[in-house]
Amino acid sequence: MVGSALRISHYFTVCHFDQREKSHKVIYSMNEFNPQIGFHSYYVYIITNKYRSTLYIGITNNLKLRLFQHKENIRLSNKTFASNYNLEFLVYYEKFVWVEDAIAREKELKKWRRDKKTELIKNFNPKFEFLNHHFEQL
Repeated sequence: MVGSALRISHYFTVCHFDQREKSHKVIYSMNEFNPQIGFHSYYVYIITNKYRSTLYIGITNNLKLRLFQHKENIRLSNKTFASNYNLEFLVYYEKFVWVEDAIAREKELKKWRRDKKTELIKNFNPKFEFLNHHFEQL
């Protein structure tokens, strides 16, 4: 199920060897939570240029930072696909709990023709507005 908020079957086991006790500790937890970094969200996003002539589909666990990186790559003239076409304006995104679902969705969208991607964007964002400001305030 793509983008599901909860997937009970996605429990995993972390096995940790404790040197002091010479034993293995088994911890059961959900994929979503990592005690060292907390909860994650994953985003599949589409950015474009000011003319809306080129689209780029990407995946990240920090959309605010990723949008900043795209903008910086343009400013610094770094040679990336997104910077070569001045792609920095967010027009679409989906949020996922499971990275596997986000990766699968990114791969799916990248196979689509331009007209199907445009239809997806317009269903989500009818005026094809730039949405960066929603993430710059976080």
